[in-house]
Amino acid sequence: MLISDVLRSKSRNSADPPQVTTIEPDATVRTLLAELAKHNFGALVVSPDGTTISGIVSERDVVRRLNEHGAALLTQTVASIMTVDVHTCRSSDDVAGIRQTMTDRRIRHLPVVDGGRLIGIVSIGDVVKSTISELEAEKEQLVGYITS
Repeated sequence: MLISDVLRSKSRNSADPPQVTTIEPDATVRTLLAELAKHNFGALVVSPDGTTISGIVSERDVVRRLNEHGAALLTQTVASIMTVDVHTCRSSDDVAGIRQTMTDRRIRHLPVVDGGRLIGIVSIGDVVKSTISELEAEKEQLVGYITS
């Protein structure tokens, strides 16, 4: 299975291009938290224009900085807490390889970039869900083969 298949399964209508919610680097952490809650996301790609990547920021980034800065963190910019060294993948990448990358690098969210443009994001949950679906399909095929 490819990452493009995962993105397609996340879309409400598989004919529609995937929607990517991003946040601008100069947005406040308070705004970030509102967006994470609104969309029930664990991370957002930081982008000035919705297609290029400046960084990524997660709930974990907020929690770690909150411990250091207290409530004053809410007025700081997303750029001040984001991870700048962002690992990405392509839609043509195999899910098994991405699963290994996420495990090895302890990454929970991976932006998908094609042609230098952000086209989606996959989470470890998306990857696990697709892996389970693949395994269930293989099991059904094997059971069908054995019983026929």
